[in-house]
Amino acid sequence: QVQLVASGGGSVQAGGSLRLSCAGSGYTYSSYCMTWFRQAPGKGRGGVAASDTGSRFEYYADSVKGRFTISRDNAKNTVYLEMNSLTTEDTAMYYCAADRGACKRAWAQDISYDYWGQGTQVTISS
Repeated sequence: QVQLVASGGGSVQAGGSLRLSCAGSGYTYSSYCMTWFRQAPGKGRGGVAASDTGSRFEYYADSVKGRFTISRDNAKNTVYLEMNSLTTEDTAMYYCAADRGACKRAWAQDISYDYWGQGTQVTISS
């Protein structure tokens, strides 16, 4: 049974930091593109950062470049999202997702992912 369990969300003030984790099981973790998505109230879900198989490449949405860092530990089947200099615009439900194979050019669109985690809420106050 495939599972993705996201954790690490919470409430912090603007300028603060959070680290999200997503632990996977039940599939060959290292062979999947691992991506963090987020969805704010009233908005669509979009990709924030992606880690390619073998950690060869990382991809970021423009809005988080320089502030967020994605990393993965294949030995632990876990992908992380280090979030710094948080703003109220980062408030959203954050989801991790797995897409078989290398990350696609359209990695930030939620249309091809095989597995999804349950989401973890991130709330940033001003």
